[in-house]
Amino acid sequence: MSLTAIIILILIGIILLLIEILVIPGVSVAGIGGFICMIVGIVLGYKYLGVKQGNIILLITFALNLVLIVYSFRIKTWKRVGLKSEISGRVNLIDAGLNIGDAGKTISRLAPSGKAMFNDKIVEVHSQEGYINPNVEISIKKIKDNKIFIKTI
Repeated sequence: MSLTAIIILILIGIILLLIEILVIPGVSVAGIGGFICMIVGIVLGYKYLGVKQGNIILLITFALNLVLIVYSFRIKTWKRVGLKSEISGRVNLIDAGLNIGDAGKTISRLAPSGKAMFNDKIVEVHSQEGYINPNVEISIKKIKDNKIFIKTI
């Protein structure tokens, strides 16, 4: 096997790894194929060219990978690929109009959580008494960490 074929095999492996890092995030065929190509190139270098040339190929391959990783961090590749949006919504914000002892009615079956209506507002509630059927009169027992706990009347 010639040195040119080994170099081409290692370069294909590096290109596949770059595709893996920059284009296809996660573990995919490109990354696995890149590692396999580089390892096969290094092993063939040791086998056909000898230990000295194999060591040189190994060091050059390692150095190239290190330089490419450092370069990809420096050009801020990760900022272009990364998620920039934020989730600003909140679930079940407790309205200031709800207080402990307010009466309401279940809309759905509480098993042990479900929907209920208080003051013409539909909210998610949690029952500590177990299952409660729809259209049952309830009242607010406690409000803790944006959760409304109810009891039957």
